[in-house]
Amino acid sequence: MFDTAISEIKAMTGEEIDVGMIEAYLQRLPETAMRFGIRVVLALVVFLIGAQLIKLVCKILKKSLERGNADVGVIQFLGSFVRIALYIILIFFLATGFGLDAASVVALLGSAGVAIGLAIQGSLSNLAGGVLILLLRPFKVGDYIIAGNGNEGTVTEMQIFYTKLVTADNRLVIIPNGELSNSSMINASAMERRRIDIPVGISYDADIKTARDVLMKVLEEDDNVLKEQDRKVFVDSLGDSAVVLGVRCYAPSEYYWDTKWRLTENIKYALDGAGITIPYNQLDVHLDKE
Repeated sequence: MFDTAISEIKAMTGEEIDVGMIEAYLQRLPETAMRFGIRVVLALVVFLIGAQLIKLVCKILKKSLERGNADVGVIQFLGSFVRIALYIILIFFLATGFGLDAASVVALLGSAGVAIGLAIQGSLSNLAGGVLILLLRPFKVGDYIIAGNGNEGTVTEMQIFYTKLVTADNRLVIIPNGELSNSSMINASAMERRRIDIPVGISYDADIKTARDVLMKVLEEDDNVLKEQDRKVFVDSLGDSAVVLGVRCYAPSEYYWDTKWRLTENIKYALDGAGITIPYNQLDVHLDKE
């Protein structure tokens, strides 16, 4: 069969075939395949061991940063960066194990650097934005921020390219770091305390002094209202159907919404108990009698 195959190839090509070379190649084929298979198995074993070592390194790095009281965002960012970098090194090491020349790979990466940079310029911008956020620290994990694009929520995770927020209605928002670093942003948790403003409308027939005393008592009885900060009840405006009083106080940032909602409810109860009416918009029509 082998001789017949050689004769057919000779007839098709019209050239002499070196039978000895083909026989030598076929004889070495099982050994070559065996060596290649062993190399693949060894590469797989090295990859699995390397993956475990990378996890161990990242774990040690995380614990070291935690002992140093590093910010959670810094820990997440550096952990993600180190993990990706170590995997790239591991893959490069395995590639050289299959006979790939390291110098050739470096030269290839260098010549393709411009093209790669243009192709992933958005990702590079996000990486640079992540580094700026890490260095400047305009916010940290746990802060409530309002991004320039209108997205807002609590920062839960800071990665190399993206920052994750969880909104008040429990939706996950993923924002590129480049966008966060290049636009305006409000950090609602940066200050230890926040000011609460609640407009309250009372009837024109109500006594303003009595209403002010009632509202001040509500502020004094609330545990989360900071007593050392300025508390005010003032006439804010004269509306069409009501005298609008402004209620102003301060509360710790983490209790802002709970305090505001509770004060709004207690203000309604207190005014009802004092017999002070909270009017609604109405229109008085006067008809002239002929």
